[in-house]
Amino acid sequence: MTAFSLTAPAAEPRLPVAQHNLRLLKTVPGLASRYADHDKLLTLDDVAAVPPLAKDDLNVALAHLEPKARQGATWLFQSGGSTGAPKVGYAPTGFYMQGVWDHWKALDRDDVFVNAWGAGRMWGAHFLAGAYADHAGSQVIALGSVTADEYADWLSFFHTRQVTALGGTPSVLRLWFANARAAGLELPHLRKLLWLGEAWHSALDDDIAAVAPHAQRWGMFGSTETWVVGTNSPQCPPDCFHTLPEQLVHVGGDELLDFTTLNPDMLNPVLRYQTGDAGELVDCPCGGGQVMRVLGRRDSVVQVRGLGLHVDDIIAAAERQPGVSRAQIVITEQRGRAAAVTLLVLAGGDFDTDAAGRLRQELLSSTFTLSTAFLHDPQSFQVQITDSLIANDRTGKTANFVQREQQ
Repeated sequence: MTAFSLTAPAAEPRLPVAQHNLRLLKTVPGLASRYADHDKLLTLDDVAAVPPLAKDDLNVALAHLEPKARQGATWLFQSGGSTGAPKVGYAPTGFYMQGVWDHWKALDRDDVFVNAWGAGRMWGAHFLAGAYADHAGSQVIALGSVTADEYADWLSFFHTRQVTALGGTPSVLRLWFANARAAGLELPHLRKLLWLGEAWHSALDDDIAAVAPHAQRWGMFGSTETWVVGTNSPQCPPDCFHTLPEQLVHVGGDELLDFTTLNPDMLNPVLRYQTGDAGELVDCPCGGGQVMRVLGRRDSVVQVRGLGLHVDDIIAAAERQPGVSRAQIVITEQRGRAAAVTLLVLAGGDFDTDAAGRLRQELLSSTFTLSTAFLHDPQSFQVQITDSLIANDRTGKTANFVQREQQ
């Protein structure tokens, strides 16, 4: 059965935008044959019958179409690169934030907002958040990234300036709150936490309660290609998002989400575009109707010596251990082959080297991929306690797994 988000009936009159994207994709060499049998998108069922667009497909289309801004400047952004090939996206001046502001009032004119998303290296979140704050009329501290030795001084500045809102990826927010808690600093005026770029992590909640007990989370979900698809408020679960009217969300039989953008100003030809996230449509506990619940990524299975390793399952098993706040898989390759797998564990005093050894043995014995791939060299799988996980220098994101070449 075709499953579209609740906003689909209102979106159906906007299907000429989807029809326009279909015409564009039919002009792209290498993609045209895929859409040859699809001419009219008059109903939601017509959209559901169109083949989905994958990340590499959209890269091919954008390279061929080279979008031009309809007004003002065209911004070119890049996402990904931690675990796969970078993806490209385009946006006009304003970054489509008018539509987000119309349906989501996370900031207002009285807020002093710290924009802590990384500002450089072609990642769009910092600029997107700035454009949103322009609509709200907030005071903005466009901070961007900071170094480890700067946190205390900036946190003191936030206190002095009576900062009411702070935004960033959950990975970045965790650094801010962990540093504040370690230094015994509080942010009594902080009321709002805006986040985008990763799933919310429950480990944040304890630090937030200690540092800024009045702060509540306000989330956005999207990508560089789709831009913001949905939002949530403090009354919503962190994995549930109310979709915007200009975003058509479809759930396939495999639970994979795909997105069709019906904003006529969209520069990316987004038609059943799959980001790799799985999801379902449910009623939100906030009472605001149906939402898209994001279940996690379906592209987190990586090849280790010819076998599929379910990274999210390993991470979840590690983070269930007492004292473990976060974990990360590092796959070290040599000439294209996995030479070693290391589970990095960010842990407190309750998780020591003995506990790490027990977790290693448990994972080796219970995980088919690890036990089979490293049957003859089990020492190539290790659990290592660390002070910090590997983050993307460009975005501040901390991916569940990182691939690196052996030096």
